[in-house]
Amino acid sequence: MFSRYLKVVDTCSACGEALHHHRADDAPPYVVILVLGHIIIPIVTGLEIAFTPPMWVHLVTAIPLTVGLALWLLPKAKGLIIGIQWANRMHGFGGEAAEGH
Repeated sequence: MFSRYLKVVDTCSACGEALHHHRADDAPPYVVILVLGHIIIPIVTGLEIAFTPPMWVHLVTAIPLTVGLALWLLPKAKGLIIGIQWANRMHGFGGEAAEGH
């Protein structure tokens, strides 16, 4: 579905379905923030309650974990949003002019 990290291909290589008109815009980052917030905050809170480590331990563990998971989840979230758009026939966001791409 992607030619680069988050660049959607114009057409599917397997079936030829046009994908150029699907736009996920800001939805994938919102989904990633929502999911990661529910994963990272309980981990950091639990670590703080159980062990009360110094702040540097949180910085060394939570920041790389959060950034890594966000970068891993972002293409999956974008693919999910585009898949939902495709399944609900939400094609052609740019009107008639966008159909010719």
